[in-house]
Amino acid sequence: MKKTVKKIKGTHGIVCSLGRERNGYFGWPTVARLDDGRLVVASSGLRRWHVCPFGKTVVNFSEDDGRNWSPPLVINNSPLDDRDAGVVNLGSEKIMVTWFTSNTWKYLKGCREKLGEPEIASWSEALKGQCQANLAAWLDCWSLISEDGGKSWVGPFATPCNSPHGPIRLSSGALLYLGKKRIVQEPARPIICARSQDYRNWELLGQVPVAEGTELRNYYEPDIVELPSGRLVGLIRVEQLKREEPDRGLINFSLFQTESEDGGQTWSVARPTGVYGSPPHLLLHSSGVLVCVYGYRRPPYGQRAMFSLDEGQTWDADWIIRDDGPDHDLGYPSSVEMPEGSIITVYYQKLAAEEKCSLLYTRWRLPSF
Repeated sequence: MKKTVKKIKGTHGIVCSLGRERNGYFGWPTVARLDDGRLVVASSGLRRWHVCPFGKTVVNFSEDDGRNWSPPLVINNSPLDDRDAGVVNLGSEKIMVTWFTSNTWKYLKGCREKLGEPEIASWSEALKGQCQANLAAWLDCWSLISEDGGKSWVGPFATPCNSPHGPIRLSSGALLYLGKKRIVQEPARPIICARSQDYRNWELLGQVPVAEGTELRNYYEPDIVELPSGRLVGLIRVEQLKREEPDRGLINFSLFQTESEDGGQTWSVARPTGVYGSPPHLLLHSSGVLVCVYGYRRPPYGQRAMFSLDEGQTWDADWIIRDDGPDHDLGYPSSVEMPEGSIITVYYQKLAAEEKCSLLYTRWRLPSF
């Protein structure tokens, strides 16, 4: 039986595209809507490639609902590779941006053959900054805080875990972070939950138990949403499994789900949803529909969405937001609801005829169910 294609009608646009420039690669973005109506996108940008030592944390702003965007503004450039930027509206003029750092020395050998000696010479110069002292000081996950709408930033402040889109702001005003524990010395790091009342100090809560037949190292890049009841729903990227069991939904690069009924202290055992794609970003729409967007790295490459009308008990998956990606280097979509109910989803993907990834967006509305 031929599978029904579910395609979302939307308008595509560009947040930032420098795909033909040497330092024109952007990836792993997050979008938020501020109290003054502006949109802000945080990403790892002005870098060379998907893996390189040149990543910086950058932000772009829009004052007209995404039609036009400011140039990328660098708000962090550590001695290491700065990756995966989350952004959270903290209310009033306060903004939080999160990211983690990577040691790119380990990639140098493999990239030597791919990139050639001239580029490697540039790498080697940059990697001088990744000395043991800087690795000890910077290899972690971090946040910056702005209290004036993004004009200035204070920090960095260490965070106990990381996920691509950062923490969420609860109805109480506190922050809740479901992320991968960032202790490099541990061979297998769990998905943990942490809470902050002041955006700088964190209280560790519970961790997510893994499904039978899987290991902690299989689990990455979670996201959570708070429901009106206070119940928390989390989705997690799971991959690199030792076996595949399509009948159980245990497939590589897929979504597993967990819940907490007590504010993040305890979590249900992560279970497969059977949905291919990752990583997730969750949004509770004002209509009550639970929206999850995710990258799709099989042909046709692109961005997809799934919807739940029963608070995550069941999902209607594989709605296509975009399916014109030239290859699998794309994804990490995140969404924000606009005042009239439309959704803007921001992600990274190559434009036609460009070799480096740009920050793109799609504006769309919920389909009829």
